[in-house]
Amino acid sequence: MKDAPTRALEDTRFLRALRRELTDVTPVWLMRQAGRYLPEYRATRARAGDFMRLCKTPEYACEVTLQPLARFPLDAAILFSDILTIPDAMGLGLTIDEGVGPRFKHPLHEPSELRRLGIPDPETELRYVTDAVRLIKRELGGRVPLIGFAGSPWTLATYMIEGGSDREFIRAKRWLYGAPEAMETLLELLVEATTQYLNAQIAAGVDAVMLFDTWGGVLTTDAYQRFSLAPMQRILNGLKAGTPTILFTKGGGQWLERIAATGCSGIGLDWSVDLAQAKRRVGELAALQGNLDPAILRAPIAVIEQEVDRIMDAFGDGSGHVFNLGHGITPDIDPEHVAAMVARVHNYRRPKDLRR
Repeated sequence: MKDAPTRALEDTRFLRALRRELTDVTPVWLMRQAGRYLPEYRATRARAGDFMRLCKTPEYACEVTLQPLARFPLDAAILFSDILTIPDAMGLGLTIDEGVGPRFKHPLHEPSELRRLGIPDPETELRYVTDAVRLIKRELGGRVPLIGFAGSPWTLATYMIEGGSDREFIRAKRWLYGAPEAMETLLELLVEATTQYLNAQIAAGVDAVMLFDTWGGVLTTDAYQRFSLAPMQRILNGLKAGTPTILFTKGGGQWLERIAATGCSGIGLDWSVDLAQAKRRVGELAALQGNLDPAILRAPIAVIEQEVDRIMDAFGDGSGHVFNLGHGITPDIDPEHVAAMVARVHNYRRPKDLRR
């Protein structure tokens, strides 16, 4: 009986879709599905006192991970955490404040500062994450798969060098073009740290992992291959064999063939990508995840349903589609609009009632 939940999870819509197997309906989950658009999340965050305590307390992280599943019939849960946990554990001192965003107290000003970085042990400095995974898995009871995640090395490096969120990446690109060897040293540290971190999440019980490459799209094609995709490839190569994986590069639609060639199970698509074209380009190499513009959730429900149908029509027949947003849901969205979107995905029927 010990393996029964695992076998049952393998047959869930989300994991079947990542294997490009037929599903009864298209699975759906949302990036940032546990977040500020939910009043129950805001109440839990108020009890926690601040975002970092919310992240670093397994009981709170479990609570907010499960909240959207209590409201909506989603096909996967995603661990509530933050992509910047690794740099924080490296000693950069992460703070996240409302209206300001993530900031580091001790960013990397010069390449010479790389010597102060170590690789955090995921079962000591990051134990709060693996403890949260174990607690969430217990509370889920095999209902749906749990997705673990991490930021891509390039994305983490930009925050570590800039000291926070930045749209110009002046300092990070100064390293990239002026000190590429130092940048590669930093990225290799992050590859090793992220590989260990994700393997620890897998050992703790997550059923799939996702790499969020939020800022890969700001690079040239050559720089993307060298400084973003190649490090992600090395992480994939180091993960426990058989683990389903999703790579998401925001603004990376021009590189879908390269991303698919990594051997990832699925490719996350932002809303700028035409899903039908992506399917033709990727073929049987990977499943596709996406890609409703989150802003559409502000529209009337009839418009949301129309846009869901448009994306589903674009994918067409066959297997290998996980419905999602093209980026994270924003705090201003009405939960009733999310409910309508999820219902439309699950109730969608193609012409002649073709089933997936």
